[in-house]
Amino acid sequence: MSATDRPLPTPTGDSEAFWRACKKEMLTAQRCADCGRLQFYPRRYCTSCLSERLEWSTLSGRGKVYSHSTVFRALSPAFQKDIPYIVAVVELAEGLRMMTQIVECAPEAVFVGMPVEVTFDHVSDEIALPKFRRAEAKQP
Repeated sequence: MSATDRPLPTPTGDSEAFWRACKKEMLTAQRCADCGRLQFYPRRYCTSCLSERLEWSTLSGRGKVYSHSTVFRALSPAFQKDIPYIVAVVELAEGLRMMTQIVECAPEAVFVGMPVEVTFDHVSDEIALPKFRRAEAKQP
């Protein structure tokens, strides 16, 4: 675990199960029990059919970079020591997209379509942030 002075997520009733899973190093998303659609970020109802029957599904943690940007100027002193850092939208293997950070990779090495896998940054006793690092493409 690393100490941080950065703002951290505050788990709510909708997102508490997500953060609990991240703490156990599992990436999850809600799946509608009625229509079967996955959704991320957590909500009280299905964004496809409005059902309130949502269940948590464990995801593969694999995906590809959909979009990315390198931050060279921190907007808050809390992030100053991290610059440059890479903010990305990752398209997960299951089709969901999530905003995250690419780690363990030089900014100039990141590219759209780059295969990535989830890793977890335990920033406090209660919060582990899902981040992504480059993954080796699996051979058929």
